Amino acid sequence: MSNTFQVDLRGIVDLLSHHLYASPRVYVRELLQNAVDAITATGEPAAGRIAITTGSDVLRVTDNGIGLTEAQVHELLATIGRSSKRDELGFARHEFLGQFGIGLLSCFLVADEIRVHTCRAGADPVLWTGYSDGRYEVRAGEPREPGTTVTLLPRRGSEHLLSPATARELADLYGSLLPVSVEVDGSRVSAEAVPWESGRAALFAYAEQVFGFVPFDIVELNVPEAGLTGAAFVLPTPVNPATRGGHRVYLKRMLLAESVEGLLPEWAFFARCVVDSTELRPTASREALYDDGLLSDTREAIADQLRGWLVRLAATDPRRLGRFLSIHHLGVKALALHDDEMLRIVEQWYPVQTNMGQVTLAEFRERHGLIRYATSADEFRQLAAVAAAQDVGLVNGGYVYDTEIIQRLATVDHEIRIERLEPADLATRFNGLDTETELRLRPFLAAAQRRLDRLGCEVVLRAFDPATLPALYLVSRSAAFHEELTASRDKADDVWGGVLDALATTAPVERPQLVLNHRNPLVRRITALVDPELAGLAVETLYGQALMLGHHPIRPADAALLNSSMLGLLDRAITEGDR
Repeated sequence: MSNTFQVDLRGIVDLLSHHLYASPRVYVRELLQNAVDAITATGEPAAGRIAITTGSDVLRVTDNGIGLTEAQVHELLATIGRSSKRDELGFARHEFLGQFGIGLLSCFLVADEIRVHTCRAGADPVLWTGYSDGRYEVRAGEPREPGTTVTLLPRRGSEHLLSPATARELADLYGSLLPVSVEVDGSRVSAEAVPWESGRAALFAYAEQVFGFVPFDIVELNVPEAGLTGAAFVLPTPVNPATRGGHRVYLKRMLLAESVEGLLPEWAFFARCVVDSTELRPTASREALYDDGLLSDTREAIADQLRGWLVRLAATDPRRLGRFLSIHHLGVKALALHDDEMLRIVEQWYPVQTNMGQVTLAEFRERHGLIRYATSADEFRQLAAVAAAQDVGLVNGGYVYDTEIIQRLATVDHEIRIERLEPADLATRFNGLDTETELRLRPFLAAAQRRLDRLGCEVVLRAFDPATLPALYLVSRSAAFHEELTASRDKADDVWGGVLDALATTAPVERPQLVLNHRNPLVRRITALVDPELAGLAVETLYGQALMLGHHPIRPADAALLNSSMLGLLDRAITEGDR
């Protein structure tokens, strides 16, 4: 047995009018939309007139459009969710703004009673009265010219939304680009020229007025398949990439909303747009764009136009491109991860941090033959000075997207060689000691190794530049992995601890190295100490200093060693001073 849904009409009206729309202010937009549709239906939109009048606690919107018959009033004003009849009656054609037949319900956000007095040429006038509790009445109206007047009687607490000042503000906001005459209390709404049809100077002024900034540049937009024209304003200051930038969108010259999302790809967060479209579809609330295939194609077309602007800038004004990249490099680098043209722009024009100064990746590659890089800022800080002293160029790949861009360069162009610089690789460039010195210092090295064995560190003596650096702590990737594994094992429960133990036994362990620099005068003096305890304390202190200078994490055992060695040296110094 089948049953029919029971519908609470009062609840439906409340749902649609109070929860479909984000703000009650949209009621003026919906009334203007209905009036423009009625005027469009006459076939003479240029002669269309819309008059908004306020006063005596009511608001009226009158148009000289086609009007409705009594049958159409029943079908269009009292039926929710039935689109077929709207199509049959001719009110869902492409050129109309409204496609849902529920816009009048937005007026229940501000009114308890809505009166629609309408007349179609050759038909009797009709007065439809709707109430917020879901009831409506239809009766004969007073004689009038063809057209429609909508009268709103405000609900308690909403009187200010129907005031002359608010009505004027909202008519200016939503209707200033409409191709029909709009008046509020006898004063015509200032009809603005379409900004992107008025030249670049007008667009700059428009951006300052509407968005509050003077744009870095303006990119004119044109997507024929969406009937879209407009402009993208490039922001003059950095913006958080996570910020969802809203855009000012018009549909058939009626303002849809001021903060529409989804019009641009995520990487284009550096632009704000104002556009008008004849083909994009709004959502039911007319406060966002319907995310369909056409919107997706439009988004990609706009992305191509922004991409083309960047390419032209690189070819015609590299200095200006450099200024843009200094402001909005994150967006361009994000695009470069997927777009080969943008990848080349980043390589050629965006300066990266290296241990030889700020240079582009193209300049770095030309100078050094290959791109050596560190994958984190900490790793770069640990190796930069020592690598520079060995005449090894190093790029800091620790900034957002930099490592990924370097790695993608090598996949796109096989002539580009890249190499992640390992601390162990750097150690191979250090000079060993001559045989006589190495034999002489072997007892010292063995004693130093015994002091640091419990910390899992290997002590070696090498000669390297800069000579001012006494010691360097080097950790290979495998050693770093093992340290992280050990730290995680100490915090894990028995089940996960067993898994981590299994991984630890299979992973090759290469111990970190404390490389003492024999070219450093202090190190040579320490190796010459005859007091083994004092030499041990000195080695432990050098170990702690190397950890801190290299921005390595300090484990509890490291902190304890550093504390005891410093206190030991102080004790020795005070003892010597008392003698």
